[in-house]
Amino acid sequence: MAIQPINTTLIHKILPSSAPKTDRHPALILLHGRGTNEDDLLGLAQYLDPRFFIVSARAPFRFPYGGYTWYEILEVGSPVAPEFEESYRRLTQFVDDVKAHYPVDPTRIFLLGFSMGSVMSFAVSLTKPESVTGVVAHSGYIPENMSLRFQWDNLSDLSLFVAHGVHDQVIPIDHGRRAQALLAKTHAALTYKEYPIAHSMSEESLSDLSLWLQTRLDVPPRKE
Repeated sequence: MAIQPINTTLIHKILPSSAPKTDRHPALILLHGRGTNEDDLLGLAQYLDPRFFIVSARAPFRFPYGGYTWYEILEVGSPVAPEFEESYRRLTQFVDDVKAHYPVDPTRIFLLGFSMGSVMSFAVSLTKPESVTGVVAHSGYIPENMSLRFQWDNLSDLSLFVAHGVHDQVIPIDHGRRAQALLAKTHAALTYKEYPIAHSMSEESLSDLSLWLQTRLDVPPRKE
């Protein structure tokens, strides 16, 4: 029987695992950037480990120029607080609902975000590190200007792959380097990479993040 999307806080699409049948699969939640939708990152699925149960979420707010957005911005690094807080609330509940209502292993939940989706991935994982296993944050930043309570001292079970383009003119490389500096002071398992690209993914970064995710899946899951 085909699995139907659940009714939750974010519209989304699912791609069930193509690996041998098991009761609970590792989950990968995809979070797109501004001006796109839940279809945007689904094309990555063919490059990712088939063991993943993939869930691709749509940001909650319409973007005036097409697609959807997680929040409006005052300037790079400064989201508009009410929209950001609403998206954060919805996303944290969405992660909980994915765990509760899909055939996924709640101890093996990964987030993969690009641009604004990366910002939202940082927001969830650094405030609720117990809720996720690993994060791929590509071309984003840690939202330090929001009223979030980051759990800097409780990140020992969290793994992060942070990637950024040196030639990014949308979210400049300084933001990626700032994320590296902050995370390097914690006990999180951090992989940080820079690429000779603009505000985009490349074949190299996609290959690296795919291998990183595969390696993470080969680590025995933590106990609940």
